Order: sequence, then C-alpha cells, then structure tokens
Amino acid sequence: MNVSFTPQEFTRLLELLNFGMRTVLSRQGGESPHLERYAGLEQKLLAKASDCGCGNLVDVSGDGKLVPSMKMDSDELLRKIAGESDNDIFWHELIARLADRDLGVEQTLAALSGKGGPPINAEVRLKEIEDAYWAEFEGNDLAKIVVLRGGKE
Repeated sequence: MNVSFTPQEFTRLLELLNFGMRTVLSRQGGESPHLERYAGLEQKLLAKASDCGCGNLVDVSGDGKLVPSMKMDSDELLRKIAGESDNDIFWHELIARLADRDLGVEQTLAALSGKGGPPINAEVRLKEIEDAYWAEFEGNDLAKIVVLRGGKE
C-alpha cells in the first residue's frame, strides 16, 4: 500500500501519534504493558518523518530510538489540547466515581431500613446524582469539597 501525505498532513499524523502514545503511557509512566503493541508502529511512522518533510519533529534518543522532538513537545496548541483532555477526563472520572459511590450508599441504606416500595431505576437515579455533581462543580469547582482524613461521616 502506498499512501502519500503533504508535510502538513504528516505533521497532523505525528501529532495524533503523540497523543495516542501519551495515552498508552499515561498511567504507568512509561512502563505500560501495552507499549509493545504500538512501539513498532511509532518507530515506523517517526522514521518516515524526514521523507515527508517533517524531520524537525523527530529526534534520536540516547538509546537510539526515534522520539518526538522538543519542538513537538513544546507546541502550545498540542499542550492546550492535551490539557483540555486531561481536565475533561478528570471531571468525568471524578463525577462517575462519586455518583457510583452515592448510589451504592443510597441502595444499601434503603435495603437496611427495610423500606418497601417500587425499586428505583438505577440508571435514572445515577444520572440525577451525576447531574447534581456537574452543577456543583461547574458552579464552584473544587472550592466546596472537603476531604475527611482518618475519619468517617
């Protein structure tokens, strides 16, 4: 298969590669068990950068591997995109975990209290709890969050 790219298109491809590898490596700090799945493809694409007019976006590391250049790492737009993604992931994960916790507590308390009545629609209730957290965080960010250390409510 033969595919041709303009320098601008290949630059965008390298940016996507950089975002993808950042995701693979994000949790383990470079020790990802999934790294090998993508490392060969990363090297292959980085090796083609010079042929596509993007050689300035690739450097050689001390161990001889090709890596994104400092130019790519310091690109303000790429940093902004990555930061927005990190922020979005943080809020969604925080709200999902808090809502799951709260729903579990509600269900446990209802079961222990012996309250009768129709069962709740867990999906609807979970969405209500998530919406309440979204409203709180959009209005106040983390300003009203209190973490209890070493204690229980």
